[in-house]
Amino acid sequence: MAVAIGRRTRDALAVIVIALACAALFASPAFERARGLSLDALTWLRFEAFGNRHDAATSPAVVVAIDEESYQAAPFKGAPLLTWTGEIGRVLTALLDGGAKVVGFDMVFQTSIEQSEIPLGDTTLGEKTRGFDRDFLRALAAAAGGGKVVLGEIFGEPPILPAPGQRIAVRQQQNLRPLNTYTDSDDVVRRHPLTLSAEGKAVPSMALELAARSLGLAPRIAPDGVTLGDYTVPGSVAGTMTLNFAGGAQDIPTYSFADLRSCALNGDKDYFRREFAGKVVLIGTVGIEDRRLTSKRFATRAEGARRPRCVLGERAVPQSFARSTIAGVYIHATAVNNLVRQDAAIELKRPAVVAIATALALLAAALARVLRPASAAAILALLAVLYTALATALFNHAYALPLAEPLAAGVLALAATTGYRFMVTDKDRRLLQKSFAYYLAPREIERMLASRRLPQLGGETREVTVFFSDIEGFSRIAEQMSPEQLMALTNEYLSAITDVIESHDGYVDKYIGDSVVAMFGAPLDDPDHARSAARAALDCRARLAELNRTSTAFQGIKVAQRIGINSGAALVGNFGSQRRFNYSVMSDAVNVASRLEGANKFYGTTIIASDSTVKLAGDEFAWRELDTIRVKGREQSLSIYELHGRADALTPQDRRLLDGYAAGLAHWRAGELAQAGECFAAAAAVDTPSALFAARVTAACQAGPAAWDPVRALQEK
Repeated sequence: MAVAIGRRTRDALAVIVIALACAALFASPAFERARGLSLDALTWLRFEAFGNRHDAATSPAVVVAIDEESYQAAPFKGAPLLTWTGEIGRVLTALLDGGAKVVGFDMVFQTSIEQSEIPLGDTTLGEKTRGFDRDFLRALAAAAGGGKVVLGEIFGEPPILPAPGQRIAVRQQQNLRPLNTYTDSDDVVRRHPLTLSAEGKAVPSMALELAARSLGLAPRIAPDGVTLGDYTVPGSVAGTMTLNFAGGAQDIPTYSFADLRSCALNGDKDYFRREFAGKVVLIGTVGIEDRRLTSKRFATRAEGARRPRCVLGERAVPQSFARSTIAGVYIHATAVNNLVRQDAAIELKRPAVVAIATALALLAAALARVLRPASAAAILALLAVLYTALATALFNHAYALPLAEPLAAGVLALAATTGYRFMVTDKDRRLLQKSFAYYLAPREIERMLASRRLPQLGGETREVTVFFSDIEGFSRIAEQMSPEQLMALTNEYLSAITDVIESHDGYVDKYIGDSVVAMFGAPLDDPDHARSAARAALDCRARLAELNRTSTAFQGIKVAQRIGINSGAALVGNFGSQRRFNYSVMSDAVNVASRLEGANKFYGTTIIASDSTVKLAGDEFAWRELDTIRVKGREQSLSIYELHGRADALTPQDRRLLDGYAAGLAHWRAGELAQAGECFAAAAAVDTPSALFAARVTAACQAGPAAWDPVRALQEK
């Protein structure tokens, strides 16, 4: 048995399904390549907002850079790196004598010049250079005895290993550790191995080994993670840690190898003690080779040795050139710093990421369901900014909230819900907009829909004010003009009057030749419909006066209008056939408004309203009670009023006229004809209604008391 689902329940379920689908999409493996953008963005935002958290001088790890300066300095210029080993051994000894805790090599000398088989005279180059690496090997052996040096190797097929003599000098695997790095699917380094597997055994990486030796601790390696002292290293990928890169290029002190070699030759032991005591030193190349994209790729700066120099003069570092890549040695140095400082980045587990993405997607979908698309997008953008600011602040404490997944899920949920709303939820709204588009102003359609009170198809009873307007003497005007001229005048007049009516929330029902039929209070729910109609009538009178002065279509023609206004209950709705209908109004109130418009012809006025309209409109306006009449088709008498203008715009002369007319009307209704005649005669020369009443009083006096009737019958329109 089918169960009907309400519209609200349907929409709520749709919002939930859309949010869950968007969150699942961006938390799935299909989004893996973009997931790392969160770390990249957070690293950049934190650097821009807070700078670096640590002074470079406090960095546990430092880098000795075999850089371009070293390649160009004597005696290395033009010499292959294999010939540098003796000088490298000299610097290694100076570093350890200066108090460095441990030195790691982020470079692998796979061969030795002593092994060269290149012919040289009657022997080989290797024979001629026997003992060339002796000083280097002695330095390695001395450092290895105290666990002060670690050589790098690279696991792979085949592995990349130091030369045999070097391996022997450092006691083989006792002081050999892998330099392998971990690269995400988009070729960006965001994580670093803690351990690697060799022959089924977990081997600490170079960074973990260096950090452990500097702290005097042995790492505990377990299937569920790595612990260094009391620090359990966090990681979202098994066997790795998430690197917490600082921004810029000054977070890790860097020394030029050429300067340190000259310093060691000079025997400046104080310099080495000042700069390297208690430090983890990494020796590696810093140049165009071995450069990697990392999660600090948006927060890099121009590189160079920025610590105090020992012998060589200060070297200018260009500040305008920054690469998005960094040398590989800084990856290992960053890992060492994170381990020693216990501040590796902490990423949330997948369920937490899904939960956050779902929450933001639900919020975005709900906003799109209840608000306009522009408003929903603006609020979502503000929430995204606030969430990003929170994530940036938390990342300053190593907590990495996801950015890409929830923000992408929120944007997609907003778009999807907007599409759902357009295709399903707003279908009735669009139908109504289409129905009213040709006979209601777009602004009024939007207000009607926003009011959530829609007219019932087929009709409903509403309190409205009906507005009738007509051009005085239109037949006479038509005889004086060509059809083209008459059309231009009529169209300009009707357009102007329509604009005024709609500006006061009125609805133009129909045009009948030069006549305009309008109503206030429907289809819009306007509790001040009578006041709106009165304001519109005054503005229509003013607009016509302006057209008479300025419009080319009105040149040579003085156009006047008559307006009738009446308020009351009416049936409003769509009337007509099944295939063709019109939104209109039907009731006795409509007939009365039409008669009042015609009554202007008799009284020489422009705007006449019924007493029901006057009571609803209030004292904002200056009303003159004209008469009590009985119109054709109605037995009941009706008090009618002229809308003279706005109450606050009356002149003293206007007040005297209205007061005199009111006094005369009171005498007339009391049967005091002589006094009434005096009041009306005082203004008869300048006021048509007063002149009409003066003549009426005279006729009643001549006919006798039997002819006196306080109610005038108007049988013509």
